[in-house]
Amino acid sequence: MMTYCPECGGEMQYMIATKHYVCKSCGLSVTQQELMELREKLRPSFETEEDEQQKRKKEYLKWWLSKKK
Repeated sequence: MMTYCPECGGEMQYMIATKHYVCKSCGLSVTQQELMELREKLRPSFETEEDEQQKRKKEYLKWWLSKKK
């Protein structure tokens, strides 16, 4: 399985001696745990966008109902 750098998208190679992934393009060196954390941090979060839409809908509904009283 090919592993790609979360920073530049380059190919990463696993170095058995140091137990690190090293990017062939930018030189980023991370452990497997750090690689997973970086990917999670850089992953676009669609859920928060949906949560924001739900929040706006609820606020609009609350505003709209308040004008009817």
